[in-house]
Amino acid sequence: MEAPDLKGRGLGLENRITRAALLATEVYVNEAIQAIKQGKVIAVPTDTLYGFACDACSAEAVHRIYEIKGRKQTSPLAISVGDVKDIERFACTDHLPKDLLDSLLPGPVTVVLMRGESSILEKSLNPGLDSIGIRVPDSEFIRMIARGSGSALALTSANLSGQPSSVCIKDFENLWEHCKYVIDGGLLPSGRAGSTVVDLTRQGNYKILRPGSAMEETVAILQRHSLREDER
Repeated sequence: MEAPDLKGRGLGLENRITRAALLATEVYVNEAIQAIKQGKVIAVPTDTLYGFACDACSAEAVHRIYEIKGRKQTSPLAISVGDVKDIERFACTDHLPKDLLDSLLPGPVTVVLMRGESSILEKSLNPGLDSIGIRVPDSEFIRMIARGSGSALALTSANLSGQPSSVCIKDFENLWEHCKYVIDGGLLPSGRAGSTVVDLTRQGNYKILRPGSAMEETVAILQRHSLREDER
């Protein structure tokens, strides 16, 4: 599927991807994977909002995302992985009820877990924090990129820090030039609500850090697995 030539507008991608263009999606997944492996930042549609993504194990790429957003380096970034089973490579999961993560994910939920000694995450990602927010988006496109990269993706909303979140690529047009690729998934249907962020670092407890998409469904799943709300 052909799309307008955007070369002259500072964009690194000559074609756009839409949900209808399945074959084109497969082609551009490979392009996106190579960009991630090269330490570049790309803009991608997720199951909630448009986001900036890069290799979470590349200190240079992570620093670039902070620069693009104008965000303080003390503000933590979440990571995205391809499959639920990958989470244990980056965080501690042994204390969680069986099947809890499979019930919550993939979906519009960020789970906050302790990194642990075995985490392969770059130490420069969120320095000083022992925990990490992890997503498995309900988006096969971004999950294929994460799988193909062999790493985790540092993922944050595609906007300037403090500005409204982006539900189409025009919303962050002023930032296109800073990305290797900007991939168009059309207008995202979730509105401007990001993922629900839930702290699962304490055994038997949960704490909602940020209400977002699928908030009620998330709480219902947590309680069904006998987790109690943390009153701290």
